[in-house]
Amino acid sequence: MTVNLSPLGLGTSQLGNLYRQTTDAEASGAVDTAWDGGVRYFDTAPAYGRGLSERRLGALLADRPRDEYVLSTKVGRRLVPSPETADERDSMFDVPADHRLEYDLSRDGIRRSLHDSLDRLGLDRVDVLYLHDPDDHEEQALSTAIPAMVELREEGLVRAVGAGMNQTAMLTRFVQETDIDLVLCAGRYTLLEQGALADLLPAALAHDVGVVVGGVFNSGLLARPRPPEGALYNYSEAPAALLERARKIADACERHGVTLPDAALAFVRAHPAVVSTVVGARGADQVSAFLDAARTPVPVELWAELREAWLLDPMAPVPHASLPDISI
Repeated sequence: MTVNLSPLGLGTSQLGNLYRQTTDAEASGAVDTAWDGGVRYFDTAPAYGRGLSERRLGALLADRPRDEYVLSTKVGRRLVPSPETADERDSMFDVPADHRLEYDLSRDGIRRSLHDSLDRLGLDRVDVLYLHDPDDHEEQALSTAIPAMVELREEGLVRAVGAGMNQTAMLTRFVQETDIDLVLCAGRYTLLEQGALADLLPAALAHDVGVVVGGVFNSGLLARPRPPEGALYNYSEAPAALLERARKIADACERHGVTLPDAALAFVRAHPAVVSTVVGARGADQVSAFLDAARTPVPVELWAELREAWLLDPMAPVPHASLPDISI
């Protein structure tokens, strides 16, 4: 792999007005606080606010030394003008629906998507290019999209390529069958669920592919010291059984003097395949909170209790010391 990622990265879907408006002050506060805290990896995508996240992030990084940070964006879905829906709103991001997202995994589509992203970012290059959620396009991803991305890497237009998804089966296949550098796995390796232990993580180690963990808080279920009623999981209200499980983990954390977010961040970083953890945040306060959580020592006794209660896969690697493993 030709890029070095900071142990923590900032995910910028909130800069695209995920669920609600993010003010310019909140957006700049998030990026400034992350930078001041040592974060040097920033992840975005055209789908985040129909281009808004890319435009905001590019502007907020414009005065930073370009060689001092790593930026990733995504391809596979292109933004196409949609004047017929310009008066409507996006269903997930609070932005006008004046463009629509269209899957395009062709060689030309991959190249045009990268070019469009560079225009929105105001940059001459991105460091990492991910194929974004090709769940219903598996064969085309393998035969056309990923080879086109590898071609971009070989031409020096990007430094690393991979795929970003909310599932492990296809990511595992990409790791085993293609020449990628990284995968971004969202929500499938967390303190709440460790399904990636069965396929993706061992495959990544075997093929020397780095794993970036996203969705470390499972869309919000692990984001607070005690999960409230109505907490989100996979962008929807969490099922009762998962809410109960998360609260049992929170109880154990409280007994050991740490919070659920503290433990969630410490846990995923312990796996040797994990090269970075991307956390989304809307403003300075949220960034400060996850930086503080990342610095918090977690007693090793917590992991033993979780294993004994079958709240953690006994095969999952855990930190071997109470001290945090990063300097951020």
